[in-house]
Amino acid sequence: MSSAQQLALRFHRRRFPPTPAVASTCCAFSPPRRDSSLTSSSSGGDMSPEISMLIRRAAFILAVLTLSALLLYTSTDSLRFIRVSPGSISSSSFARIFFLDNSSTPNPTQQLEEVLKNASIGNKTVILTTLNYAWVSPNSVVDLFLKSFKLGDGTERLVDHLVMIALDEKAYNRCLVIHKHCFALVTEGVDFQEEAYFMTPNYLKMMWRRIDFLRSVLELGYDFVFTDADIMWFRDPFPRFYPDADFQIACDNFLGSPDDMNNRPNGGFNYVKSNNRSIEFYKFWHSSRETYPGYHDQDVLNKIKLHPYISEIGLKIRFLDTAYFGGLCEPSRDLNLVCTMHANCCFGMDSKLHDLKLMLQDWRAFLSLPPDLKNESIISWRVPQNCSLDSLRHFDSQPPWMNVQPEEED
Repeated sequence: MSSAQQLALRFHRRRFPPTPAVASTCCAFSPPRRDSSLTSSSSGGDMSPEISMLIRRAAFILAVLTLSALLLYTSTDSLRFIRVSPGSISSSSFARIFFLDNSSTPNPTQQLEEVLKNASIGNKTVILTTLNYAWVSPNSVVDLFLKSFKLGDGTERLVDHLVMIALDEKAYNRCLVIHKHCFALVTEGVDFQEEAYFMTPNYLKMMWRRIDFLRSVLELGYDFVFTDADIMWFRDPFPRFYPDADFQIACDNFLGSPDDMNNRPNGGFNYVKSNNRSIEFYKFWHSSRETYPGYHDQDVLNKIKLHPYISEIGLKIRFLDTAYFGGLCEPSRDLNLVCTMHANCCFGMDSKLHDLKLMLQDWRAFLSLPPDLKNESIISWRVPQNCSLDSLRHFDSQPPWMNVQPEEED
């Protein structure tokens, strides 16, 4: 057998070592080393057709693998969801919480802190709301929520400090279109994108996930105002908060004193300062769901607010007056005072949207009045209307000039 034939046979029998696994970070691909004898021999004359074909095949395979690795790296870099399995962050307050963000840092705690830092008012205070796709889809609750900031007295600037916490991927993608501070809190194995009806299993999971997440925000050292998205912001609420309270919360029914523990709280709006007392309180609140299974966070709060442990940790609770922080359960009567109005005591998305639009119409009508008529408080709310429950008080009908036209689109 000639030397050229022996060389071809040796090359044919050679096997390339297995290529390294291509990770999402795209490990460098190292082709097999070429045989020095092959190099020296082939340089002296033309390679045989068999050798040339094998080299072309090897080059083709190398190109395909390199391109595949590059595509895999690009797609991995574009993924925004980071799924953390329950318990995978040992002894961390973020266990059972799944974060999403477009930050390059792999640490979910750092990701959340970056979003909060970008939205902070300056003294580590942020405004938070949670949304699923049913609430953030076009022409839904979130559009009215943002519009209220635009129409409110001194509230438009506060939007820059609002973080929208998306509970599903669709909500997050929609948030990126309409707002600049977005963060995702998704629960593995649970689909929150549909409307979660009151007291259904998904509703309860959503509410308790929210409580656990808010504790995590406190542990990062941030004070927050939490607001449901079905709350219209008409004035800056910060001047109405109590300076000495750790935890202050709106009410379905306010009995006249901010210290009266018989007030009925509503978890849709609260202002919480970050300290050891508030962190311990949120831990206790969240763990109490096991003591009262089947109850949502608001009902559990109403049960534990007089618990001795609250006094033991020294938590200072204050209840917010419905004159400033009203809702459909107990509306703020004076539009000269109102800061926020909540579409509470309301069931069903259509009813909620209808009455929220009426709120914005009534507010616009109030703003259109000359100062002297505003001070006379001749305008009040026409809500609740579609949200009316038998237990809700109905207010006197408004004069003919209060028949405001349907809400105009901006």
